[in-house]
Amino acid sequence: MIYEIKDSNEKKDIARTVLEALDEWFEVEESREGYIRDCADWTFLAAKDNDNVMGFLCLKETGNATVELAVMGVLKEYHRTGVGRQLVEKAKELAKAAGYEFMQVKTVKMGMYEDYDKTNLFYIGCGFKELEVFPLLWDEANPCQIYVMYLN
Repeated sequence: MIYEIKDSNEKKDIARTVLEALDEWFEVEESREGYIRDCADWTFLAAKDNDNVMGFLCLKETGNATVELAVMGVLKEYHRTGVGRQLVEKAKELAKAAGYEFMQVKTVKMGMYEDYDKTNLFYIGCGFKELEVFPLLWDEANPCQIYVMYLN
């Protein structure tokens, strides 16, 4: 089941549990800690099976018509089970209901790292379209791919 979490401490606890288990994607401590800190202020969805956390997703406003899928993580044992897609679908519902027209997500450009290629394919499979690559937004080793989705 997908739940919207409102409590700041619960958001941080869930984010820490999931992100620390996904070190292939969140190995940079400064970045990981930033997500954990910032998620307290964002719309936060958690996928849970009873009390067991499976994953989470956070949305943040980036413009009056646009919301960003700011961070998402699904524990490895739940990859390819539909949990991630359920989180994205619920995020789309919430974003549309809040009046947003677009959703965007940033990730590392396809072809750089196998783990991120899987992430790119996941977002494309959810309906995101390539918008632009910013080669130096993060650094040369991690060119930033931006995907967008129209929330019709």
